[in-house]
Amino acid sequence: MKPGVLVISHGSREAGWIKLVDDAVAAVAASGIFRGEDGGAGIPVVSSFLEIVEGRLIQDGLDRLAAEGVGELYVLPLFVSSGSTHADDIAQAFGAPPVSAARAGELALFRVPAGVRVHIGQPIDDDGDIAELLLGNIAPLTADPARERLLLVAHGSREAAFHGRWRDGMTRLAGRLRAMGGFAGADIAMLLPDQASCKLRALQRRHPGEAFIVVPLFLSDGYFTRTVIPKRLEGLDYRYNGSALLPNPRIAGWMERQIRKWLSALDADGGGRLGS
Repeated sequence: MKPGVLVISHGSREAGWIKLVDDAVAAVAASGIFRGEDGGAGIPVVSSFLEIVEGRLIQDGLDRLAAEGVGELYVLPLFVSSGSTHADDIAQAFGAPPVSAARAGELALFRVPAGVRVHIGQPIDDDGDIAELLLGNIAPLTADPARERLLLVAHGSREAAFHGRWRDGMTRLAGRLRAMGGFAGADIAMLLPDQASCKLRALQRRHPGEAFIVVPLFLSDGYFTRTVIPKRLEGLDYRYNGSALLPNPRIAGWMERQIRKWLSALDADGGGRLGS
């Protein structure tokens, strides 16, 4: 059956945010990587949004792919962490069990056409290429990594099950950044719950004389990178440029790798249903 990909991100009222996501997804769709040997049309890759962007919501994307005859559907959540409650809501709406019973049924089930088989991918978490991307983002801020420490800051969650997923993925990613960049250390803080200022103050007391670089872990520049993080850290001494993951070709590369893995598994399975 014809394969197709539905990329899902959160959505925003900022047109620039939407364009950055759409451009990354369009780069994947236009890359030619997923075309047949005869160079014919590639598999459809559609960008959709959880909320806000009317006419571009998840059900709109599903309907578009169904109209193109897709029978094998790969749902790729473009979120930075598997601790995202939104990523769990989306998976549930496609029939996956909830991570936490407290959030069961947050979204109504999507209308998936009869006969369409669905596989749900995973968010970014601690991907090595994303670590490289973040190191590139902070390169202008670093001069002597052996005397510098990183504080990776992300949205996070107060809910225990999701908080643990955020913490584990961010901790692994911070470890990658420290090792790859040769930094004196790398720690993590979430905005939800509000940890950033307390964490940075504690680290500065513990490591006097070392410089601190705050690394935002957000898909795209916006309210959290421009306003929330600087406000939470007001009055503290740190380096920061607010650079998010997009725009960067590594995000399209990450999506391409996930799709390749799915297609390989689909081939190996002989077109049978893939587990989520």
